[in-house]
Amino acid sequence: MQIQDHIITNIPVFKIEGTFEKVLDFFKTNTFSHVAITEKGKFVGVFSENDMEVVKPKAKIEDYRYDLESFFVQKDTNWLDVLEAFARNEANLLPIVGSDEQVIGYYDLTDIVAVFIDTPFFTDPGNILVIATAAKDYSFSEVAQIVESNNAKFIGGFITDVQNDVVQITIKISNTNFNEVVQTFRRYGYHILFGNADDQFLENLKGRSDYLDKYLNV
Repeated sequence: MQIQDHIITNIPVFKIEGTFEKVLDFFKTNTFSHVAITEKGKFVGVFSENDMEVVKPKAKIEDYRYDLESFFVQKDTNWLDVLEAFARNEANLLPIVGSDEQVIGYYDLTDIVAVFIDTPFFTDPGNILVIATAAKDYSFSEVAQIVESNNAKFIGGFITDVQNDVVQITIKISNTNFNEVVQTFRRYGYHILFGNADDQFLENLKGRSDYLDKYLNV
């Protein structure tokens, strides 16, 4: 997937030698979360829209150098890592920094999500399955092998969460033999967190959850 076509070059970059006056005007007229700051043409960090209230228009950006956040992506950063950078930094605008440390443009979250949604993972028909396993046991090749051994098509998948040494994987597979795939994952020790096909296990789990809620509220 090529996302470089979505690099935006008409959003300003502000110099650290200046004041916050134009920076604050930028945020007042846009809905972006961050904007890049440079020094002598080189990237030094980003200023957050959340910090607008703590600075005065005439204040020097230089005086807040150590309050700048330091995140960016590069032109050759793959699209999944770009999405992760957006999420990790709670940003909707990411500066793109070249090998010479100059800001060559930005990625807008809306554009990248639109590209993501246009992938076969979303557009091809199929079922979503969310599974979990211990990080030490995780193998993407095994996940694909389980799907394909049941004569189902593996459309795509990615890690959606890692907590307490447990890996959560979201996959999309064809409608063929969906329940057989689910049962095979269980036999291999995977936990089924979500499956959007007719699966009695999910109904039983929901029933147990409802019963537990009633028990706790007694």
